Amino acid sequence: MPNTKPPEPQAFMFTDDGSVPNNPSLPFVVYRHVIDLIGAADPEPVIEKLFRENGWGDVWRNGIYPYVHYHSMIHEGMGVARGRAKVRFGGNKGVEIEIAQGDVVVLPVGTGHQCLWASSDLMVIGTYPKTGKYDLCRGSKGEHAKALQTIPRVPLPESDPVFGKQGPLLRLWQT
Repeated sequence: MPNTKPPEPQAFMFTDDGSVPNNPSLPFVVYRHVIDLIGAADPEPVIEKLFRENGWGDVWRNGIYPYVHYHSMIHEGMGVARGRAKVRFGGNKGVEIEIAQGDVVVLPVGTGHQCLWASSDLMVIGTYPKTGKYDLCRGSKGEHAKALQTIPRVPLPESDPVFGKQGPLLRLWQT
């Protein structure tokens, strides 16, 4: 369950590095220790249920790919159910952030991400808003050029994946 009062998340802006476009107008958002999973024997369904209740779906369970990639047609949320990882967000010139159980990150369309290190028990629950289309881009010139066209057309989500329609994400992502 999320904490009752939404915390003020960390927000980062990344610039286009020539391979990864990132998002020119929406910040990458980090919620620290936002889901209380202490004592949860099976934390994955807790996060999946929370995301679905807040209007995000198409959940998946996995780690984070060890190569730089981004999505050019959809936003993405990730909640850490187990373990921890060091992930570079924002492409090769981005920032390295350690994420751990109970953390949630929300990546606006175009945001590069790459797992640099993960504990052996890492389990991430990924999710997407109702609008958008999944794709996987690895930074080729052709992908980059196309992404510059598609990123501005991706609609904003209707809700925050953790706090719903009253969540901080909606305020941070106002255009």
